[in-house]
Amino acid sequence: DNGLLVCRLDNSALATEKESRLLLYQDMNSDLDNLSCSERLAKAQFTIALSQEEHNHTIPRQSSPTAWQALYADRYTCQESAVIPSHADLSFTVLLFNADSAGNPLEHFSAEEAGLQSFYFLLLLAYFIACCIYIKPLYQALRKGGPMHTVLRVLTTALALQGCSALCNYIHLARYSRDGIGIPLMGSLAEFWDMVSQVSMLYMLLSLCMGWTLSRGRKPQSRPLQWEQSPASTAVAVGGVVTQGVLLLWEQYSESESEHHSYHTQQSLAGLLLMALRVVLALLLASVLYQITSTERSTLKRDFYLCFAKGCFLWFLCHPVLFVVSVVFNEHQREKV
Repeated sequence: DNGLLVCRLDNSALATEKESRLLLYQDMNSDLDNLSCSERLAKAQFTIALSQEEHNHTIPRQSSPTAWQALYADRYTCQESAVIPSHADLSFTVLLFNADSAGNPLEHFSAEEAGLQSFYFLLLLAYFIACCIYIKPLYQALRKGGPMHTVLRVLTTALALQGCSALCNYIHLARYSRDGIGIPLMGSLAEFWDMVSQVSMLYMLLSLCMGWTLSRGRKPQSRPLQWEQSPASTAVAVGGVVTQGVLLLWEQYSESESEHHSYHTQQSLAGLLLMALRVVLALLLASVLYQITSTERSTLKRDFYLCFAKGCFLWFLCHPVLFVVSVVFNEHQREKV
């Protein structure tokens, strides 16, 4: 369907006197900078004269989601040497009723954000089903203890925090779909829980890897991979955690386009450095686990190490791989990928 732009004026007489108009550009590229003022105004795809209290303008249907830039101009815009009378400020409101694919003009999600609420609902459903299936054996394993007790506790806590982050995101997006504002507190809580989960996972994996690497000369091979803290491994783990924490905070405050949601498109330098850190850590984990499996004779333990490696590689590499894959999609689809 066609889009509808509604412009409402607070003072139509003043707008008529100033010959006010609203210019719509589909692509304000750098070529416009080389044009004169009048030529630049003439390049607008649509010109809307602001002379009535309310003006409706129909925008033809576009083949793909398109961003429009609006520019205000009046009779004094290109008159640099003219004496401009001291008029009061002209206030106006612009509303764009742009129907989504389902024909709903009141949908607050942009083309980049469409479907995110359904995604978080399905994610919460998957968490709930997995919780119903694994809660009892996991509780028994945590009560039993053993060499992997600390690792299981950290993994459980990290997954629980990820679930809390998904729940907060869903609540925020559900409200945002109705009023276009959402609950900013829920969005901030989703960011916080996600950051704590990532930091705890990183600390655990670095402690496991560096603890085994630094102590493999004296560690009995009959013992499975477990958390053995030493000053050196703790220093490396804390250094990695601090680095990731700084990059996460940098990413949160550097991407100004994500003001109301907790996800990020990884277009900033901080986001790219975070993905590079994940790849480096995946290579470190692969090196350590290769040393373990190459000297391990027990088939059962080798299977455990391989399953552990698959889960860790999935956690480390899923985001960088999805980011690379998103390049083949259209620009408005990359954020959802």
